[in-house]
Amino acid sequence: MRHFLTLKDFTKEEILEIIETGLSIKKNLKAKIYNQELKNQTLAMIFEKSSTRTRVSFEAGMFQLGGHALFLSNRDIHLGRGEPIKDTARVISSMCDMVMIRTFEHSMIEEFAHYSKVPVINGLTDSYHPVQLLADYMTLVEYGMDKNIVAAYVGDGNNMTHSWMMLAAKLGFELRIATPKGYEPDSGVLEETLAFAKESGAVIKVMNDPEKAVAGATVVTTDTWVSMGQESEKEERITTFKGFMVDDAMMSLAQDGARFLHCLPAYRGLEVSEELFEKHSEIVFKEAENRLHAQKGLMVWLDRKRG
Repeated sequence: MRHFLTLKDFTKEEILEIIETGLSIKKNLKAKIYNQELKNQTLAMIFEKSSTRTRVSFEAGMFQLGGHALFLSNRDIHLGRGEPIKDTARVISSMCDMVMIRTFEHSMIEEFAHYSKVPVINGLTDSYHPVQLLADYMTLVEYGMDKNIVAAYVGDGNNMTHSWMMLAAKLGFELRIATPKGYEPDSGVLEETLAFAKESGAVIKVMNDPEKAVAGATVVTTDTWVSMGQESEKEERITTFKGFMVDDAMMSLAQDGARFLHCLPAYRGLEVSEELFEKHSEIVFKEAENRLHAQKGLMVWLDRKRG
């Protein structure tokens, strides 16, 4: 049995296998070849953080695979009233076939997985957002941009940054990260990814100059400057991140034909300009849709590994 907590636990071949499974499911959606793949199975979805794409994609995806999804907010279950994580994990995993958790501390999901009898999926933590990266890479594959990737991440050194670092380190492409001083990615995560990069041939650079990061890139991506739980820092962050908005001028430094990705929600006028976002809206919303297909591929893959 395998859990999906972070990309660091997976080989390049396994990541690509999950993506290919998702693409196959998407291609055969009308043929309904996979519509009974998870028949009579139940996915428990635990939300301590609110969500649009995560909830809709997992719930719709489980239904399309023949199963059922349960929405469980921390206000609805005893986990939010002080029950030990290990007890909640034992109970829910004895009744459901798979668990997806969207929470704050990454240690919470690690502890839950330790006591779970069924696969646990990270729907987002403050440290990683690996299901989003499956969708991002699937989108690059569909647009024929998965070869010779030079990716630039501009913005906060957050869970999306960490997940891009893990993807680059595992798959072996170049990633340049530009953040304001003091907002760099976690040093421990950087150390881990650089170790993986030695094996894969990936190049991972962290800097404070967004224009240098974007110059010659094939893919440019960003995320909100103010993540959930950081609302009190909003004004300070907006001031600090001045000059890190991806706009037409910055994007012009990338390679001809470069694409812009955003995990959404996008705050126009902050991390991305309205004009730049709309120019690349087709691929951004394809990226969002691919959350559904990539996660179906992941759930099928995890179920098959369970035997």
